[in-house]
Amino acid sequence: MNPIEELRYLILAAQREGSRTFTELLKPLGLTTSQSEVLRVLDDHEPLSLIELGQLLVCETGSPSRLVSRMVEAGLIEQRPSPVDSRKVQLSLTEEGTSKARMVREMENRFYDALTPLLEGRPVQELMQLLWMQVKGKPTGRALALRKDKEGEV
Repeated sequence: MNPIEELRYLILAAQREGSRTFTELLKPLGLTTSQSEVLRVLDDHEPLSLIELGQLLVCETGSPSRLVSRMVEAGLIEQRPSPVDSRKVQLSLTEEGTSKARMVREMENRFYDALTPLLEGRPVQELMQLLWMQVKGKPTGRALALRKDKEGEV
C-alpha cells in the first residue's frame, strides 16, 4: 500500500470510527449526526434561510430541504416567512430544538474530551493544515470556512 493510499484510508477509517462513536452518544437524543449538525448550526447562527443553512453544513451537500422538513415535522425547527423576501423562509429552532441543540453541544464536548488526551503533544495543527489544503475550495471546505468566519464575527 503506498503512503497516500494508506493516509486516505486512515482518514476514512478515523472518520467512520468517530462517526460511530458520536452516533452512539446521540442515540438517547433520538438524533442522527446530520440532524445534530443542523441543530448546532442553527443554534449558533439562526435565523437562516434554507440556502444559508445549506452553505454551512458539511453533512449535507446541496439543499438540506428533506432533512429540514423531517426536523420541522419533529418539532425541532420552525419555518417563518422571511421579513425581507416573502418567497423565502427563515429557519429557527423551536424550544425543543434549542434544548436538543444544547444537549448535542454537551455530547460533542464529551466526545472531544475523550479525544483530547490522544492528541495532546501531537502535531495537530500541521495535520489540520494538510487537511485544509485537501478541502480548500470544495463545498465542505467552504462550509467549514464560512462557519469559522461566522464564529469570528461573534
